[in-house]
Amino acid sequence: MTLVTILLMAMITFLTRYLFIHPKIPLRLNAKVVSFLSFSAPAVLTAIWVPIIFIREGELALSLTNPYIIAATVAVLLASKKVNIYLILLTSGALFITLKMLY
Repeated sequence: MTLVTILLMAMITFLTRYLFIHPKIPLRLNAKVVSFLSFSAPAVLTAIWVPIIFIREGELALSLTNPYIIAATVAVLLASKKVNIYLILLTSGALFITLKMLY
């Protein structure tokens, strides 16, 4: 059953992408829909990272001893300064691992 579900989801995902990519299919989105869809990626990414950073053991964890918040703050600050993405990943990742070992 799981394999069937995975295959069906893969097929649905492929077909929904294919409809908009194939040049012979006359299906185009209007400007309002394109504008609306531009918010989907940030919304999904926010739904992924917010619980990871701010929730510990089912509760809101807003403290300076939370290594997730500290490393995420450093990553955001570096990104706002237009620093190289690899440097951001290396710095915030190393900081997170160091803080995780300390706490």
